[in-house]
Amino acid sequence: MNNKNIKFSRKSAPEKSARMVETIVGCKWSLTVYNLLNNDIYRPGEMVRSVEGLTTKVLNACLKRNIEFGILERETFNEVPPRVEYKVTTFGHKFINILTELEKLQLEIDDSHL
Repeated sequence: MNNKNIKFSRKSAPEKSARMVETIVGCKWSLTVYNLLNNDIYRPGEMVRSVEGLTTKVLNACLKRNIEFGILERETFNEVPPRVEYKVTTFGHKFINILTELEKLQLEIDDSHL
């Protein structure tokens, strides 16, 4: 087969996913939140108490962004006092796996001193 006659379209960057990665990685707390969730810390108050420098206001903004992207979901329990927990969605697990691979790539770059 002769590939010389095939015309290729211009390939564009994946606009929405690139914006999502930039936003999440640009937020210095998102990766920390994923780590907390991975360590069975699901409640916002416990998250704030577990991380020095993390405030409720900043955490809420971070959680909101992650919910908007579909990475996390909020679960409210009908209890007194009300209880709220966050968990990673199926999509969020895929996204976090991509971030994990980016982290491995960064370590590889750091090790090779590029």
